[in-house]
Amino acid sequence: MSDKKFNIAILIDGDNAQSKLLKETIEEVSKYGKATIRRIYGDWTSQTMNSWKALINQHSINPIQKFSYTTGKNSTDGALIIDAMDILHSKNVEGFCIVSSDSDYTGLAKRIREEGLFVMGIGEKKTPEAFVKSCDIFTYTENITVKIIDTKPAKIEKSNVKSVEKKKPAEKNLKVNAVVLSASDEETISKAFEISTNENDTAYISNVGGNIRKIDPSFDARTYGYSSLSKLFENIAGFEVIRNKVGDLNHPLVKRK
Repeated sequence: MSDKKFNIAILIDGDNAQSKLLKETIEEVSKYGKATIRRIYGDWTSQTMNSWKALINQHSINPIQKFSYTTGKNSTDGALIIDAMDILHSKNVEGFCIVSSDSDYTGLAKRIREEGLFVMGIGEKKTPEAFVKSCDIFTYTENITVKIIDTKPAKIEKSNVKSVEKKKPAEKNLKVNAVVLSASDEETISKAFEISTNENDTAYISNVGGNIRKIDPSFDARTYGYSSLSKLFENIAGFEVIRNKVGDLNHPLVKRK
């Protein structure tokens, strides 16, 4: 994916999303573009929507009413999909974010992508793979709720210097512990790296990241506790990150050891 910023329509399935993550959801979308259209769908006469009511004005979300005429079925699907198609044909946005874990939006995501528009999904890890793979990017809600803490050397207080020095061998061992990737993520990273390498067998991490997303839209360094792909690569055995400053900007490279 390029660095281009899009005008994005955020469409939230109020029956199938978490109100407590509304702020984090908007922040996640803002990484890719400006949320010019913000709508949430649900039966606002139902008590199940009460948790949203105090938040929608804070974040300028337009509530769309959809009465529930049946039980056991998410009644907002149809309204959200119809609205999405209207927005698609209006050509006022270049991308969509569908906030739901429901597989019913798989066809919608495919249709948007076929029109050449950016499509993003945000949902829980229980989201069916068909919907996840239909998006350009899919972010699991579990990754936007966890506070990211990157590994840094512990601050040593003067009063504890002696005790810390005795533990130096153990600390050294801890620092060389590598991230244990899942089998699927290891395969994804390897494929993306091979696609991205140049004649010097190195690759820009930004290019690797773009190819990773093409292979697996749900891949996220935050799954392993790192805030960026660069930091994740620094802790994967077999890879080395090379700093590459151009002016005031850093364009890091990665290569195999």
